[in-house]
Amino acid sequence: MSNRALLTCYPDVTYSITLNFKKMEEYALIMRHEDGAKIASPEQMQIWMKQTMDWIGGIAAQNKFVGGTGLLFDDARVVRSNKTVTNGPFGDIKETIGGIITVKADSVEEAVEFAKGSPVLAGEGNTMEVRRISRNNAVH
Repeated sequence: MSNRALLTCYPDVTYSITLNFKKMEEYALIMRHEDGAKIASPEQMQIWMKQTMDWIGGIAAQNKFVGGTGLLFDDARVVRSNKTVTNGPFGDIKETIGGIITVKADSVEEAVEFAKGSPVLAGEGNTMEVRRISRNNAVH
């Protein structure tokens, strides 16, 4: 987006300037756990939650945190294309999605840098997936 502006400094001197604004994109940072069936102890959960809140706080301090949530495993279900329903998310695969946060970033590279700081990556085999969020423009 670009806007032209006129700036008058003296009664007879006017400058024409162009202001360029780049709208930041939003990215989903998806927390993938290699083995979602593993149950952490209450102490481990407390440590992990503090690390996660500190990580998110660092992103928020840059005014780049949009929102997020953890995804509970209790009462999860998987609905298949043939309409069968199974208790999930532990069907045929071990990997699960444990949560998602949305960030604003100037580029996918910046969003990847945020993802690199996630405490989820301390778990063996865990990954962070970075995806740009569609802006209702039918681009997928």
